[in-house]
Amino acid sequence: MIRHVVIWKLASEDAVERGAQAAEVARRLNALDGVVPQLRAISAGANAIYPESNWDVTVVADFDSVDDLEQYKVHPAHEEVVAYARSVVASRVAVDFEI
Repeated sequence: MIRHVVIWKLASEDAVERGAQAAEVARRLNALDGVVPQLRAISAGANAIYPESNWDVTVVADFDSVDDLEQYKVHPAHEEVVAYARSVVASRVAVDFEI
């Protein structure tokens, strides 16, 4: 299995706006559960503490294979989430590893 972890720092300098946007990114990601067939598990959330030093939102998603991860990336529902995230994100980091 492959675990896909992505963390974003949002662009807004307003903490309230950034928190709302992070919650929306997480909501949209979690809504992919049951929509993208290759997705085995997903958990996304907005940062809850230390906003001055932590990044704003993260997702952890599991796939049976790299091919399944690649299919997830181009699934239309995921592409909609990516479009929104790109509109509010300043930086992104990711790690994919075998579990």
